[in-house]
Amino acid sequence: MNFYAIKAIYRFELARFFRTLFQSIASPVISTSLYFIVFGSAIGSRMEQIDGVTYGAFIVPGLIMLSVLTESISNASFGIYMPKYSGTIYEILSAPISALEIVIGFVGAAATKSVILGAIILATARAFVDYNIAHPLWMLAFLILTSVTFSLFGFIIGLWADGFEKLQVVPLMIMTPLTFLGGSFYSINMLPPFWQKLSLFNPVVYLISGFRWSFYAVSDVSVGASLGMTMAFLLICLAIVWWIFKTGYRVKV
Repeated sequence: MNFYAIKAIYRFELARFFRTLFQSIASPVISTSLYFIVFGSAIGSRMEQIDGVTYGAFIVPGLIMLSVLTESISNASFGIYMPKYSGTIYEILSAPISALEIVIGFVGAAATKSVILGAIILATARAFVDYNIAHPLWMLAFLILTSVTFSLFGFIIGLWADGFEKLQVVPLMIMTPLTFLGGSFYSINMLPPFWQKLSLFNPVVYLISGFRWSFYAVSDVSVGASLGMTMAFLLICLAIVWWIFKTGYRVKV
């Protein structure tokens, strides 16, 4: 294992992250804070509790997941797309570094950025609502696992995209609607039976439900199902990345 190469990629990507703090940190934190103000304070104060949790506190895990999913995909896709765009990816591919080490460097950096962002939003939420974390270790585990999984997904998008507009297609047209419909602002148990069953086909439901369970010990689906769906998506992403580097699809062109 070439740890020097992994460290070089990892540090380079983190350095880019800290050079663009307003875009990487301030912008999503401000946007999420507005959600807390509007939904948590203004609307939440007029709503009943959900599963014994005040509405403002109930949406905290969903809003963190909304930001983490979006930023994981964005950071990882942009991180690998820029070397493709500038042509420096050929220097990486010709260096004595394996595909696994490339993935660890880029995906590890993107996941680290997302975990940092999630922690900042979690701390910021305290200024707007009161919440408790029933299972802090599980909360951290779900946060890291989700960040790694969707950073891998973003890495795939970055390899697939052949233009800047394609980098935004999946996050904006697919992931954002799925996140909003995945129980970020409500429990799927509040829906009519038909829509409850339909929501179970949305993979984001399992991510948010498992993450919310780590806070309040309540969930829309079982924790085992949440963990299993996340692991399954992680393995699918790993298989796709392996196939891309094996075939050279959109890489060795």
